[in-house]
Amino acid sequence: MLKASLITAVLAAFCGTALAFPSYGSLAGLSKRELDEILPTLTRRETQNPPGPLNFTGTKLVNDAAHPWKPLAPGDIRGPCPGLNTLASHGWLPRSGIASPAQIINAVQEGFNMANSLAIFITYAAFLVDGNVITNELSIGQKTARTGPDPPAPAIVGGLNTHAVFEGDASMTRGDFFFGNNHDFNETLFDEFVDFSNRFGAGKYNLTVAGELRFQRIQDSIATNPTFSFVSPRYFTAYAESVFPIKFFVDGRQADGQLDLDVARGFFQNSRMPPNFHRANQSMTATGDRVVAAAHPIQPGRNVGGVNNYVLDPTSADFSAPCLLYQNFVNQTIRGLYPNPTGVLREALNINLNFLFQGSNSPGCTQIFPYGQN
Repeated sequence: MLKASLITAVLAAFCGTALAFPSYGSLAGLSKRELDEILPTLTRRETQNPPGPLNFTGTKLVNDAAHPWKPLAPGDIRGPCPGLNTLASHGWLPRSGIASPAQIINAVQEGFNMANSLAIFITYAAFLVDGNVITNELSIGQKTARTGPDPPAPAIVGGLNTHAVFEGDASMTRGDFFFGNNHDFNETLFDEFVDFSNRFGAGKYNLTVAGELRFQRIQDSIATNPTFSFVSPRYFTAYAESVFPIKFFVDGRQADGQLDLDVARGFFQNSRMPPNFHRANQSMTATGDRVVAAAHPIQPGRNVGGVNNYVLDPTSADFSAPCLLYQNFVNQTIRGLYPNPTGVLREALNINLNFLFQGSNSPGCTQIFPYGQN
């Protein structure tokens, strides 16, 4: 569902002004001096604990009278993740496209029957890189004027559309960032989605199609995108992205792993559930991602120096080292964005990093405390 959005990956923040800096924008990348000026002006909103698992995890009608599809109102935000876009357009998320982590976790559970641990991990991974940990607000799409004046680079204020921290290359229905639009529906790529579904799935999208299409999209990017990168976390979210439509866009009463192409277009292009749509008939994880990867194995890497020069990256996590995904994300991505947080920012980061580890569901992994403990 998510473009790398695993996860990839969901998001940006509201804004205000204080000393000419955004009090509700992302604070990532600010210098110590700038943080010393800004942080005393901020009031941290009370952080909500992640919602727990659903009491009822069977199928149910989710395109119902309380959650009708509505067209975008002026100012509504949508982004690269068809699943989140659809939940917002049906009112499971705020239709504005601005939400808290708890709202996102509730929405993907209630609307799609996503497993609680997966929902928590994906949401907080996205929130920590693209959201506002002070105000507990984030956007599912593009940069917006509501984020206020830009902080100095390399701060992130761009929402899920922001490239290379959570969103990534080789999406099924969105173009690579290098080509100028990584968030809008791409008809050419969807035509490829349909072609592969007809060739390998008898007119349906399924795990067999997913394995073939995922490999093709990687090869497309290697051949055309000189900046193509396929390392953690995108390495994981790309394969999860391939599985999510089978898990979450197939009616729960059908439950055969065969996605109709008209239904797929509704989700991918129009952010719309089909009439009388029922969510999955059980709590769903990302199982199947390794099946997709095994169809055409490829190791993490990136193009170096131009197209068709894919160089492996042995430092990136892959399926043989799942704990390294968490370690890389915290030690490299988060610490790179927030090298020296203090005060309420440090407190908020620590709280949300705890939630991230809670959702990792990896009993063999050791929790990391990059900023100590509150």
